[in-house]
Amino acid sequence: MANRYNLMELMVCVAARQLEDGKTAVIGTGMPLAAAMLAQKTRAPNLIIMFEAGSIAPQLVKLPLSVADSYTMTGGLMLSNMDETMATCQRGVVDYTFLGGAQIDMYGNLNSTMIGTDIQKPKVRLPGSGGANDLASLCWKTLVITPHDQRRFVAQVDFLTTPGYLTGPGAREAAGLPAGTGPYKVISTLALMGYESETKRMCVESLHPGVTVEDIRANTGFEMLFADNLIITLEPTDEELDVLRTQVDPLGLIIGKRST
Repeated sequence: MANRYNLMELMVCVAARQLEDGKTAVIGTGMPLAAAMLAQKTRAPNLIIMFEAGSIAPQLVKLPLSVADSYTMTGGLMLSNMDETMATCQRGVVDYTFLGGAQIDMYGNLNSTMIGTDIQKPKVRLPGSGGANDLASLCWKTLVITPHDQRRFVAQVDFLTTPGYLTGPGAREAAGLPAGTGPYKVISTLALMGYESETKRMCVESLHPGVTVEDIRANTGFEMLFADNLIITLEPTDEELDVLRTQVDPLGLIIGKRST
């Protein structure tokens, strides 16, 4: 694995595979940007990418550094503003949003606001919601990409920034969020996870190569569920790696620089 691809490359490839051709997706900064660009250049050429800053349906020819980078606008159908992006989500026509966070719990609730219990004097002050709350509340499927350890996968988030399934089945709808929306997949440094349809709890669907069930349990702060048909994550293909390294991130900004 170390000679053929690294962990960041694996995560970006796995993330890209979750985005379907012809669907719409609001993309966040960092690894989600690389994943969306890889998807658009390989398996999902008709993926309609949207950005919080207002760019709609660009063709990503160079990796943007943020959701407001000018490269998010190349060849776009529309350059509007945040209001337009959020209104489009509110109308129920955006399939995916791709987010991150400092903490996530078994129901997919995210914290990107603070670490600690005192909001006036937190241990760590984080960037906050940005558009994450709105996007996860209104888009049909929420994807998350994050490192996997007990500090991040916690029994209860210190602050509920972005709603997942809240406290379980029916909780989103009771809170007034659109029925049928919610967490979809989590791509971590250890595995690909989805959510059980009945309990709405996080469930490992595939283990990354070399990772064991014991590794997941040791790095998760809650009882993780495992699919009955648990599989090993497919390794990146030669095509995925070539496009990722030469077209998406040749400078190694996300996937890191390769030694020569």
